[in-house]
This record gives sequence, C-alpha cells and structure tokens, in this order.
Amino acid sequence: MLMTKTKKRKQIVKQLDKVFSQWVRASAMDDNGYIECYTCCVKKKFNQIQAGHFMSRKAYSTRWVEKNVKPQCIGCNMFKQGMQYEFGKRLDIDFGIGTAEELNILSKQTIKITTNELQEMIEYYQDKLNTLGELL
Repeated sequence: MLMTKTKKRKQIVKQLDKVFSQWVRASAMDDNGYIECYTCCVKKKFNQIQAGHFMSRKAYSTRWVEKNVKPQCIGCNMFKQGMQYEFGKRLDIDFGIGTAEELNILSKQTIKITTNELQEMIEYYQDKLNTLGELL
C-alpha cells in the first residue's frame, strides 16, 4: 500500500509541475503568443520556453514559489544551467534588492507539503490558467 501512496503522490507532484509550468509560461505570453526569456530576453513561442527555476526544483520550499520560477528559453535553462547569476540580478531589479538572497535562504528550509495541499495547488493554478485562457 505504501508504494501506491508514494506513486500517487509522485503523480500529483508531476501534475502540479505541469500545470504550474503552463501557468508560468502562459502568464508571460504577449498578444502575439510570444514569451520573453527572463534571462536573455529572446522571444519564443510557448513550446520553446520552459519554466526556469532560480533555486533548484529539488527544494520543495521554493519549487512552486512564483518569484522563483520564470519563463526561460531552453538555451538558458538547460544549456547554461539556468543563468542563475543573471536570474538573481533580474529578480532583485523586479522585486527589490535582496529577493534573490531571500529565495536562497528559503530554498534551504525544509517544509512538508501534504498531498491535499499539492492537490489544492493544482486546482489553484488550473483556475489561474483557465482565467488566462479566457483572456488569451
């Protein structure tokens, strides 16, 4: 039974990752369907942009924090290891000096997120995505 619970939780995390990524990218889309990379400013279509994390996805404490996750082109996110320095500089410009450091500190904290909380987050971001869909 434990394997079933673990597998179910992993599937829920995967589902949340997907809807959150879709929302991160869709919320940054312009009227022509393009999204600007947060770190290099190149504009690409939805399927050519990823949800890049300033602090690694390994840390659940920042994995789904909106300030920590921004649209990034595949080049910056995958091939240039997320351009973390540039990402951090832009966070401090956009949200105030110290934002990058706050996310760094938060990422080192251990938090417990229940399966129910994960499901609530899925619903929350699905609703936000649906609202965007009406505007797009």
